[in-house]
Amino acid sequence: MYRKTYALINNDILEENVKNIKKKYNDYKYYIGVVKNNAYNHGIHIIPSLIKGGINYLAVSSLDEALEIRKYYLDIPILILEPIDIENVDIACKNDITISVDNLDYVKELVTKKYKKELKIHMIIDSGMNRLGFQNKDDINESYKLINESDNMFLEGLFTHFATSGFMDSYYDRALNKTYELISDLDLSKIPIIHFARSLTLIRHDKCKYTTGIRLGILMYGYNSIIKYSTSLKDYLRCKKRENYLKKNHISPTYLDNDLNVKPAFSLYSKVISIREVKKGEIVGYDANYIAKDDMLVATIPIGYADGVNRNFGNVAINKKKYPILNDCMDMIMVEIDNTVKINDEVEIFGNIISQEEVCKNLGTNAYHLYSFISNRVVRVHIENNEKSEIKY
Repeated sequence: MYRKTYALINNDILEENVKNIKKKYNDYKYYIGVVKNNAYNHGIHIIPSLIKGGINYLAVSSLDEALEIRKYYLDIPILILEPIDIENVDIACKNDITISVDNLDYVKELVTKKYKKELKIHMIIDSGMNRLGFQNKDDINESYKLINESDNMFLEGLFTHFATSGFMDSYYDRALNKTYELISDLDLSKIPIIHFARSLTLIRHDKCKYTTGIRLGILMYGYNSIIKYSTSLKDYLRCKKRENYLKKNHISPTYLDNDLNVKPAFSLYSKVISIREVKKGEIVGYDANYIAKDDMLVATIPIGYADGVNRNFGNVAINKKKYPILNDCMDMIMVEIDNTVKINDEVEIFGNIISQEEVCKNLGTNAYHLYSFISNRVVRVHIENNEKSEIKY
């Protein structure tokens, strides 16, 4: 690493997160670790730690992602969550990669082909998100029949993806009931892996009927979406409003809080490479976006929007103290500091002092987006059993 800007990924925390999730939600057979987008940008070399924690299936978004993982991990099952081009199915089958199907025409084309080994398939059900999945019961029934009658295809799984977590809406219940209706003619006992819930629905709701699997995404990476009401009048009224809404609309029980112990494993660091005195009225950075209100000290940090970090992050931490970001450019940010900061001091972008929740709030986004912002030109430093290893993806 020549530029001292890096993401620190604690593999041991990820392993412990999975163990704690499995301990609390212990009535599933399949714990599917979603590792799309380079494992939510943590890097696919966290996978051994996830497996040690108890993940026994992986899920990705594309054949490219699946093949990249298969280079390193030969035995663990991998599911592609999106349908792939029909001409590439042979490649998936050859590499023991499970495909997803979401329409009858695709299935009809699949059954006309021969495969050198058994092709594993998961059917996607559209529960109302209008993104992917079967929407018609007759199509589902016919596809089920065609796959089961094939000599070299195996219907291993069936899944859906809910559009909301059902915290303050009736969409979740409607989606769940729609799913149950769409699959009501199927012999579900012959489908080993049925997975409806994702991280947020896992912690918000009781277990869905029929399910044997759970997809673990953001929760596995340490982001537990707990909602706690304070004792303030404002929160009391919010709580009552929610209770009345749930009762009026006959919404199933939802859980806001839990005792699940998971921690973020991703933190981001850089260092101070320049300190300069800036006089009142002088500008800092491009476009005169910041004009000094008083004489100040400004530090330059070698991380910028090409790395996924911009001035909207709000603050950085140096020597356990927060300092405001004044401006940004492609490769650097400029920060107002005091005279305790020195060149080469480590800078925390987020981690211990500045939480991911704080950054997400400043950006008006969530952890899914935050992790995706951090580009792969930022070196990942993995820590496992107190040993560090540097990986450039």
